[in-house]
Amino acid sequence: MKLPMCRLKLLVAVAPLALLSACAVGPDYKRPEVEQPAAFKEAAGWKTAQPRDQEIRGNWWEVYKDPLLNQLQEQAGSANLSLAQAEAAYRQAQAAVRSARSAYFPTLGTSFDVTRSSSATVSNNQVTSTNTRGARTNHSLSLSASWEADVWGRVRREVEASSSSAQASAADLQNVRLSMQAALAQDYFELRALDSQKQLLDRTLADYERSLKLTQNQYAAGVVARANVVQAQTQLKSAQTQALDVGVQRAQLEHAIALLVGKAPASFSIAPAPLNASVPDVPLMLPSALLERRPDIAAAERRVAAANAEIGVAKAAYFPSLGLSGNVGYQSDTMAHLLSLPNRFWSIGPSLAWTLLDGGARRAQTEQAIAAYDQNVALYRQAVLTGFQEVEDNLAALRILEQEAQTQDEAVQLARQSVAIATNQYKAGVVSYLEVITAQNTALNSEINAVNILNRRLAASVLLIKALGGGWHAPDADAANVGAPLAQDETSGGHDANR
Repeated sequence: MKLPMCRLKLLVAVAPLALLSACAVGPDYKRPEVEQPAAFKEAAGWKTAQPRDQEIRGNWWEVYKDPLLNQLQEQAGSANLSLAQAEAAYRQAQAAVRSARSAYFPTLGTSFDVTRSSSATVSNNQVTSTNTRGARTNHSLSLSASWEADVWGRVRREVEASSSSAQASAADLQNVRLSMQAALAQDYFELRALDSQKQLLDRTLADYERSLKLTQNQYAAGVVARANVVQAQTQLKSAQTQALDVGVQRAQLEHAIALLVGKAPASFSIAPAPLNASVPDVPLMLPSALLERRPDIAAAERRVAAANAEIGVAKAAYFPSLGLSGNVGYQSDTMAHLLSLPNRFWSIGPSLAWTLLDGGARRAQTEQAIAAYDQNVALYRQAVLTGFQEVEDNLAALRILEQEAQTQDEAVQLARQSVAIATNQYKAGVVSYLEVITAQNTALNSEINAVNILNRRLAASVLLIKALGGGWHAPDADAANVGAPLAQDETSGGHDANR
């Protein structure tokens, strides 16, 4: 079926307008500027890992060299429910991108209709209907197509917005993953610290029982007073209570780890073992690298890009929309002759729609989009500053806690010597049993403090790795299958109040 010359001219006239879709109203995106320090303040004197092949990679927790921790992280990566939620949200965002891109293409549809109708006749100035034998049956088979030319770039901006949102969702997924991994490592080390405390308390209880036995023997021999026996019994019972309390904390941590690995607490357990991990050397990077390394910062930056594109979508509403629609098919009274050439019909033509008055709705929508952009810029800059703070916090913690560990180790050694001296003096009758109790309690507290400091150092190292982005690198958008790359070439910009 050939189109008349007038219709061909119409298509020729409309085609150049479609080419204008390469342009788009609204501001082109530039990453907002953020103030970045040249180096971390707390990194002065920091010892970086040598050689550089120890740099944090994907499975960053492997630097602690704990096989069970590695196994738990693997289980959490496949069964954690928070991670499953974030992954589902990312798939929703990907589907939204495909939905937005579909607007680039024409819509094609078909229909088949069978209608039966009768007409009215006029007799003596009254309207009467014909009898059913005069009714008419109409058969229609048609194919319709419609397409809106993206003259002002509205569709393009919508695709930009949805693509950037999908990239933000991909970064959110990685941020949930990194947060889950860090929480699991912290809970695991704290559980092991409690195991070390329990082991220490069990050893101390054995010492207290020997001391009680010694005091009871001395009391039976009339060497010491009954008060010494009561003091020894009180000390033993207090230590037993402390050991039981450790069990409560350990059970709760074990339940928390079960939740992280996607299991019911009733079906999950971890055998006790002391905390033997060592604090790894964490390689540093320039502060500017956090903009690419941290998934939460990458997500915030992508939301700025999405908000920027939404300004273009809002501004495109000021301009007319140009569409092209066509319809072709067959129409006949009888089904047998429906597809014959005389029964064909077709139509094609453009349409132009332009809102002339809307009571300020478009202006309000544009102002709303600009305000949303400003909000996301502030959130992005806040995320960057928070990232710098978290790195500085944990650098300071590791530096100071390392010094604490050294002095605490010295305190532990001195406390042990004090116990030995006080015990010998008590046996010789030089000092009271109160001196022994004081020395033993001091030694116990010193050793517990040493375990807690090691746990805090490990937690600070985990948080530092998390603050540096873990093993995550901002991927290209092709890897995320969502559009433009995460890292933009434009590294300056912002917006003015009259966007």
